Amino acid sequence: MPLTPSLLRANLRLASGLTLLTFVICHFMAHACLLISIPFGEAALTALMAPWKTLAGTAVLATAAAVHYLNALWSIYRRRSLRMSQWELWQLVLGLSIPLLVALHVVDTRIGELAFDTTPYYVSALVSWWVRQPLFAVLQFTAILVVWTHACIGVHFWLRLKPWFPTALPLLRPVALLLPTLALAGFVTTGNQVRREADRNPEFTQIAEADSNISEASRHALADIAFAVMAGHILLTLLPFATRGMRGALYRRRRPPTVTHASGRRCVVQPGASVLETLRDNGIPHAAVCGGRARCTTCRVLVTRGLEHLPPPDALEAKALMRIHASPETRLACQIHPVADITVLPLLSADASAADGAARGGLEGSERLITVIFVDLRGSTSISETRMPYDVLFLLNRFFREMTSALEVTGGHYSQFTGDGLMALYGLDGDSTRGAADALRGAREMLLRLDRLNHEMSAELPQPLRIGIGIHFNEAIVGAMGPPNSQIISAIGDTVNTCARLESLTKDYNCPLIVSRQAADAAGLDMNLETLHEAAVKGRAAKVQFYALQRVPEPA
Repeated sequence: MPLTPSLLRANLRLASGLTLLTFVICHFMAHACLLISIPFGEAALTALMAPWKTLAGTAVLATAAAVHYLNALWSIYRRRSLRMSQWELWQLVLGLSIPLLVALHVVDTRIGELAFDTTPYYVSALVSWWVRQPLFAVLQFTAILVVWTHACIGVHFWLRLKPWFPTALPLLRPVALLLPTLALAGFVTTGNQVRREADRNPEFTQIAEADSNISEASRHALADIAFAVMAGHILLTLLPFATRGMRGALYRRRRPPTVTHASGRRCVVQPGASVLETLRDNGIPHAAVCGGRARCTTCRVLVTRGLEHLPPPDALEAKALMRIHASPETRLACQIHPVADITVLPLLSADASAADGAARGGLEGSERLITVIFVDLRGSTSISETRMPYDVLFLLNRFFREMTSALEVTGGHYSQFTGDGLMALYGLDGDSTRGAADALRGAREMLLRLDRLNHEMSAELPQPLRIGIGIHFNEAIVGAMGPPNSQIISAIGDTVNTCARLESLTKDYNCPLIVSRQAADAAGLDMNLETLHEAAVKGRAAKVQFYALQRVPEPA
């Protein structure tokens, strides 16, 4: 996949953030070690900070900080709307406050070490915070909380889309709470210890600063540098907001494109704004779990007019759309920036979750050719009458496990559970006619697995399990159906009813498989030697034609 600017920026944002987080974790671990003793904490700090104090480590850390910082400013500038979700707002505000909170500490330690030949120790730092300027102790305390909260928000919304994250979350939460708590406890405990020692011994402060080679002149010089850094940060933060205002004023002089929402509202698109930003700026709720970073796909829309005016998806959007098998008309609202009028239809509700974003795209409701297969377990009622409930459930679970495994290996999609049977779909991906041939392979696999199950459980079964399979190919309405939080991909219509009827006819014809004429034709079967039957279907004027088969035929 080509490395586009958007994909490069996303990768740099993630890599720089993780680099800074690693440094913060090392720092917090050293703070936690102060609970044992100041010398132990000093030794831990020396060991943990050793890689970062090398020339290469310093370069990596400085580069990561610059990249992450500039990316934040650029993200403000490129936004066409400042309306955002609460977590995005908190992450941005906390992130922009970090330079103000840590400037004094960074300048006192690393800049002082490089420019004024100081040797920062825990004791001298604690003296500076808790004895000379107690307000700085509050600042450092706040910085620990802000930095960690900002990092946790970022990590959470990066990992929440991973399938394993919900399972790992109960293990990660205690770590996320324990590390900053121990760091703060070590910081406060040793701070009070240093303050008591300074009250007891008037020379303690001078001795600690002399050990670190800190003079009055260097202290004032470092403070001036720190305040200059803060002022520079404030000016840089205001810059993207000012340029956004100038850009908006220039753009309003021209006739901008519009986005027409499915509700009928027409919204003016600000220069370079995405559809997501435009909708939010006009107070129209729209899902975006990942905050518009092309990760979650919950902002997906169907472009019903003006698709030809949009450029093709870039690498980041294409990767996300490919993951959900989206149709060509489906785009991510966070990634399309209209330059001409378009009309969009949201495909997920505004309160969609990360799990909703994992649902397949292109199945929001369309009429298409599909192969439907119904499978029913014969004699399930008599089985339940002669066995304990636990035994019945065990047997049914074994049966369904084998049937769904057969679907998986042949490209089928499990759609519905029907008590003692199931419904599945073939042909959701690629050529729909190929689905009919795959459905026959699925039927063959089911019968093979059923024979194996009968052999394994022969001692427990009074008679072998038997199934009836019906396969039909025709048009049906296919899409995600059901309650918002538990939708399934299924099909409805005459094709489904007809297939259910075909499956029930396996009892009348005493055969394991019935295939409709349409399914046989689509699969390319040679049925010249088979008898073509007809049967009526309730609610359908025309009769359905089918083949009653004792074995699964091979495609011609």
